[in-house]
Amino acid sequence: MPDPEASRASRRRILVIGGVLLLVVVALWLWRRFAHESAPPPRAAAPVPVTTVRVQTQDVPIFRTGVGTVGAQASVTVKARVDGQLERVGFVEGQDVKEGQLLAQLDPRSFQAQLEQAQAQRARDLAQLGNARVDLKRYTDLYAQEAATQQQLDTQKALVGQLEAAVQTDDAQIHLAQVQLGYTRIVAPMSGRVGARLVDPGNIVHAADVNGLVVINQVDPVSVLFTLPEDAFQDVNRALHQSERPLQVIAYPRDGATALGSGRLTLVNNQIDSATGTVQLKGTFANPSHALWPGQSVNVRLVLGHDPHALTVPAAAIQRSQSGEFVWAVGDDGKARSQPVRLTAIQDGVAVVARGLQAGERVVIDGQYKLRSDVTVVEAARGARGAASAAAASSAVAGPLAEANSGGTRSRP
Repeated sequence: MPDPEASRASRRRILVIGGVLLLVVVALWLWRRFAHESAPPPRAAAPVPVTTVRVQTQDVPIFRTGVGTVGAQASVTVKARVDGQLERVGFVEGQDVKEGQLLAQLDPRSFQAQLEQAQAQRARDLAQLGNARVDLKRYTDLYAQEAATQQQLDTQKALVGQLEAAVQTDDAQIHLAQVQLGYTRIVAPMSGRVGARLVDPGNIVHAADVNGLVVINQVDPVSVLFTLPEDAFQDVNRALHQSERPLQVIAYPRDGATALGSGRLTLVNNQIDSATGTVQLKGTFANPSHALWPGQSVNVRLVLGHDPHALTVPAAAIQRSQSGEFVWAVGDDGKARSQPVRLTAIQDGVAVVARGLQAGERVVIDGQYKLRSDVTVVEAARGARGAASAAAASSAVAGPLAEANSGGTRSRP
């Protein structure tokens, strides 16, 4: 039979434990309520300072890009046309020369002697011709008086003809000697820039020498040979037929964005290279400042036309994620949102937007790393950095496009 005292003790322990648990629950509830009522309300997040610009509609050039090499418009290796000793040179290495300028002088004495010899031979033949003509007149008179035979008259006529031919030969020999003598004065066949002197004065030069005396390259104007993928040919061909003027070609250094020169397209090669899948083109550039130099590698942009209603933003506004490109757009409520965009191209600090934005919308170009969706933003103070960022963004959009539209040096791919 259970002990009554033990049962009562057990019930007391249960009651005590239950009471303690009840007190703990009540205390915890009171603490939470007190803490909730006494805690200050959370403050609204401060607006994030950012720099924004508006999406613009502008006239944007459309072009294809390639890699090219600068070449001389014309190149001539100046050689001697007669053998002789080089007496002197009339140029300084690396200088510009004009067409007809004396470049070198060969020893002319032997050629002068040949000319004088031919002139003396002509004088002798002329004297003989004069005497033969006088004799022919005598024979003609004697024949009329039947004092000379027909054979004598014909013989004298033949002699006069031979001597006239001899004089003509002498004239040809004199002309040849004059030409040979003229070859001792070597002049520039065209205007251009001379290179290194290949032969020093005192050496004997020959007409058969391979290297010549000097090389002249015409560097103003200058040519740029470049290639485009064969799939660009139809675009180029269409632009050539639609444009009333030659297509514009712009050359840039391989590691820079400042144009070296602007020229015109002068050649589309008459076949596509099947081995490389490219078509070769050539542009001609005025080069008064010699910014383009033969052998130089350049990036080339062939302007095919213009898109007059392109939407543009500074390239600094474009952000990238695993889902693709996006921008932080700011709505009328001042809150930022992530806006996916599709781009046509990014070039010269300008992004051309094909889809995702409208003209006049505000996009963030500085301060994106602080943003998340639906965060309120405020325009950063126009201090040193804020003003500089906004100015750079504005010029990045307006500068290249204005230059391109005025026939300048920037355009988009």
